Amino acid sequence: MPDFADDSAPIDLAAVDAVVRRHGGRRDALVQILREVQAITRWLPHEAIATIAAGVQLTPAIVGGVASFYRFFHLQPVGEYHLLWSDNIIDQMAGSRVLAAELCRQLGIVPGQISTGGLVSTGFTSCTGMGDQGPALLVNQHQVLTRMNSERVAELAELVLARVPVVDWPAQWQQVDPQLRRSDQLLAAAPMLGAGLQACLARGAEATLAEIDGSRLRGRGGAGFRTADKWRLCRRAPVLPGGSRIVVCNADEGEPGTFKDRVLLSCQPDAVIEGMTIAARVLGARHAFLYLRGEYRYLLESLQAVLERRRAQGLLGRNILGEPGFDLEIEIHIGAGAYVCGEESSLIESLEGKRGTPRIRPPFPVERGYLGQPTVVNNVETFCAAAHIAERGGAWWAAIGTPQSSGTKVHSISGDCERPGIYEYPFGTSIEQMLHDCGAQRTQAVQVGGPSGICLAADEFGRRIGFEDVPTAGALMVFDQTRDMFDVARNFSHFFAHESCGFCTPCRVGTELVVRRMDKLAAGHGSMFDEGELRELEALLHGTTHCGLGASATNPLRDTLLRFRPAYERRLQSPRFTPAFDLDAELAPARHVTGRDDAGAHLERQG
Repeated sequence: MPDFADDSAPIDLAAVDAVVRRHGGRRDALVQILREVQAITRWLPHEAIATIAAGVQLTPAIVGGVASFYRFFHLQPVGEYHLLWSDNIIDQMAGSRVLAAELCRQLGIVPGQISTGGLVSTGFTSCTGMGDQGPALLVNQHQVLTRMNSERVAELAELVLARVPVVDWPAQWQQVDPQLRRSDQLLAAAPMLGAGLQACLARGAEATLAEIDGSRLRGRGGAGFRTADKWRLCRRAPVLPGGSRIVVCNADEGEPGTFKDRVLLSCQPDAVIEGMTIAARVLGARHAFLYLRGEYRYLLESLQAVLERRRAQGLLGRNILGEPGFDLEIEIHIGAGAYVCGEESSLIESLEGKRGTPRIRPPFPVERGYLGQPTVVNNVETFCAAAHIAERGGAWWAAIGTPQSSGTKVHSISGDCERPGIYEYPFGTSIEQMLHDCGAQRTQAVQVGGPSGICLAADEFGRRIGFEDVPTAGALMVFDQTRDMFDVARNFSHFFAHESCGFCTPCRVGTELVVRRMDKLAAGHGSMFDEGELRELEALLHGTTHCGLGASATNPLRDTLLRFRPAYERRLQSPRFTPAFDLDAELAPARHVTGRDDAGAHLERQG
């Protein structure tokens, strides 16, 4: 058995209590409290959970249940250096798995275990949002390391074994470049330092909403709901006594292959904040949240500096731009590693300090969202666009793009191309043009919008991005002719099974059954029966799941079966059916609990 970190070391409960008191013992701040406590204690032992529970007036079981939902919270000890490799398919194509194995060899550990004395532990996380500069890994869910290679891995192992503090590691390892390859209306704009707000105040709230309506701006997070309609519904919803409408910026871009919001928050943060402030003016909101994905924790200080500067400039806080009663405070909430929190109702549950389980709708967030108040949730790019529309007018934005899809769209392009990075295009641009610009050659397939989007084959590259043709959340993953599209779909199936929140049975069980069937094919045990089973699972998940995660979980399976069937046929040659269910494997937890691993504890070893 491996040596684990000493979990009997005393916990500074006074420091834990201080974190709780700093947040006023607010139940809705529980996720932030857990994050800040873990930064002190490295993991969340029972004593810390109990102290937090007493401070927020909840039971330890509830607090522990919330902590167990998020993969960046640890209910078991982890190393002083906790290293998580990005397991996105693009990082894997760049060699992340080989590098991870080499790092473990040099550290003398295996993934999921802690070295003797508790110095280091390693593992994998779904995606770090660094697909354009991977392989990447996270250190203690705080610092991000980019462009890892064998030389850096060797030096990393030496630094860890020598207990060198992370702040003293080579600065270039933590360099995150924007890699702006093509800028248009949003990315090429000058910093937004109040012009949109001044135009909004001059027009008035109703007229500003009319400009947003006239622009035909639709949400840039993937669903494509008209922004003006969402804001108007929220304006009409009644506010609870003593409450306020709420504005939320969804910066939890957890879709593998997507990193555009990371760049917008780095290069155009003022436009994002100004868009949120304009929305607050239109809605009459006094409080707003920026929900930042946990993998982007390294951006926290720079974003807080932007908020402080805007307060000093009179662009945030009380009486904004001298307008009496125009008050807004923006609070940054850091996520803790849960893909499902990109769904707006899950995000709101997380903001309220709960597990990020999607809500049953109706009521919709615009009617009853954060703490029961009418709430607008929009994407980073949507707020950025709204700020420029407020300044330049709706007709300007509507004239860009296509009649059905106005404006520009920012894309994260990664994979088999010479120039990965960020590209901003007007809607209506062809996939072929985008591939040419990024230097892709001999391209076999393009995954548009991440795993939950659509996979296109070479004969479809003439299609164009837009809600009427190829809808996109802003990712383009490129696969050349050397790639096996079955392996790509299998990677995505593992991603969805790992990220299922477990709320509904079709998603919780169905995604796992898809993984088992795909793994069975990968192991060479596939028969034609398995294809039928996969198609049935695909139909089941599309029609019965609670939220969009489960409904889109088999999109890669559906698209690759349709467009790249030979990749499956090679794995469906077994003349006999082999069950995918392994009863002996299912008994592994029982063996672990009882401490048995002898022949009598294994079905195949008996007889």
